[in-house]
Amino acid sequence: MAVNTAFAQEVHTGLSATPKSLPSKWFYDEVGDALFVEIMHMPEYYLTRAELEIFTDRTAELVQALGVDPNTRFELVELGAGDGTKTKHLLRHLLEAGFDFAYLPIDISQHALDDLESALAKELPGLDVQTRQGDYFGVLAGMKASNAPKVVLFLGSNLGNLLDQRARNFMGQLSGALQQGDAVLLGLDLIKPVEQVLPAYNDAAGITRRFNLNLLTRINRELGGNFNLEHWEHRPEYTQEEGVARSFLQSTCAQTVTIEALDASYTFAAGERIHTEVSRKYNQTILEDVLQGSGLSITGRITDRAERFADFILRK
Repeated sequence: MAVNTAFAQEVHTGLSATPKSLPSKWFYDEVGDALFVEIMHMPEYYLTRAELEIFTDRTAELVQALGVDPNTRFELVELGAGDGTKTKHLLRHLLEAGFDFAYLPIDISQHALDDLESALAKELPGLDVQTRQGDYFGVLAGMKASNAPKVVLFLGSNLGNLLDQRARNFMGQLSGALQQGDAVLLGLDLIKPVEQVLPAYNDAAGITRRFNLNLLTRINRELGGNFNLEHWEHRPEYTQEEGVARSFLQSTCAQTVTIEALDASYTFAAGERIHTEVSRKYNQTILEDVLQGSGLSITGRITDRAERFADFILRK
């Protein structure tokens, strides 16, 4: 099997750094995709249910806030579409209300896109679906030739996977791919106490643990690594004051790991950690700071009943 050179390079860079880290985007192979679907259905993982409540109970309000013209064809672009659980409610509402649009889901995982396209063909057979596999901005750059108005969905608090400066850069890049008047529907997890947040990243059934450790399994399988999973622990942490959840893999002993495809070995001290994921929680002030200079402004905010999660409407 050919080696994924981008994966190999980023693993080497991350494991050679101090402190060590691995990019969370590499969680999502076929096993990781399936595990994340399990995570979204965990009792502790309130994020999906909270945003799904918005898409289920406040769909008409979302559409109205987006300000799309029912008589003008537009492109509904979703970044990181996944299995489309929430989006299907919006798609169905738009179809039934007679809006003229195409749905363009973008995802790094072709497997996830194939599954989504198959499901939509059965559930919403009249829908114009145009899947796009690849990096968000690479795909968006190729779509700039279209003059159709765009609504970009970036749901599930995916922006929270970036700390503030990188989030600022991301939103600036996203704005650069849009035309004046285009809209963004941005789903963000709101800052809450530790007892509400931390169990979502450290569930009783151990699904988040398996999800985190699967990254090492993927390195073993695809790059010829020899990580012994029994020597690693899943260690998440969160404080309300900072508003950032982080996940780590922690070495339980002093060990050396060899990765054949990289022709390299990496040493770990007992207790040494690999940082694998970040999840920033938001309030309006933090979002306004992240959007400063991007050309995007907040024009609406819709939350679930318990105000755990918010979908912000932004316009360029």
